Amino acid sequence: MPELPEVQTTVNGLNKKVLNRAFIDVWSDWKKIVKKPKDFEQFKKEIKNLKIKKVWRRAKNIVFDLQAEPALSGVEGYSLLIHQKMTGHLLVGKWVRQPEKENIRWLPADKKSPLNDPYNRFLHLIFFLDDKNMLALSDARKFAKVELWKTEELKKELEKIGPEPLDKKFGLIKFKEVLKNKKGKVKQVIMDQSIIAGIGNIYASEALWVAKVHPEKNVANLSEKELRLLYFAIRRVLELSVKLGGESFSDYRKPDGSKGGFDTERKVYKRENQKCHRCEVKIKRIKVGQRSAFFCPSCQKI
Repeated sequence: MPELPEVQTTVNGLNKKVLNRAFIDVWSDWKKIVKKPKDFEQFKKEIKNLKIKKVWRRAKNIVFDLQAEPALSGVEGYSLLIHQKMTGHLLVGKWVRQPEKENIRWLPADKKSPLNDPYNRFLHLIFFLDDKNMLALSDARKFAKVELWKTEELKKELEKIGPEPLDKKFGLIKFKEVLKNKKGKVKQVIMDQSIIAGIGNIYASEALWVAKVHPEKNVANLSEKELRLLYFAIRRVLELSVKLGGESFSDYRKPDGSKGGFDTERKVYKRENQKCHRCEVKIKRIKVGQRSAFFCPSCQKI
């Protein structure tokens, strides 16, 4: 699943490609992907001619703030929310529709483009923009969700999510406050979106390795030193991954269709039975809350 760095990478790319563009039409072969409004034709009608004024991230959500085009007095502001879920990612480019008998409905117009990556072929939703480009959602497992909200209502909904770990206001003191009186295994706690936003399986495992904290350690038993190390480890791995364009060992791709560069920095995630980069003991994988956790049994003692 795309986590904070992948979602932020997507937002950064979209802000370079789609700002001030208006939606002129929408196509889908999986209309259930639009959750709000549930009627796809109504969704098409409501989003048509809305212009993209801002693209931003909240946790793992991508939000497009929209404006009527032309701007109409008294028309409420709308926002488009897209959560990419497990295998979804947004792409910007141009595609050519294939005959209905073909298994692949759309092919990139530029055959040499990174959009030709096999992981980019699962197009189930395409927005047609007023500059003749397209904004497409590729999602192999069709778990992504798309919702059109009134902006003020969406802002209230997003307030339920925990603080952003890369926010300048989210310092060490705030980090300690949000974990205070919390119970449970530390990996599960830092992945809880109501406690801290945007951290998933990849970066929880990576940050815990950097901090030398065992994923099963009870968060209530973390020492002052461990809390400090974990706070800076979370910031370090997230900032590095954003800088490198996210992790693309699986489905995720950037808006231009290319891979992110964090894969070479991965220390423990998906490295079961490979040597630890610090001590050369083999990395282990266990289940923590029904999710895999990767750690070094020598460096990360409970």
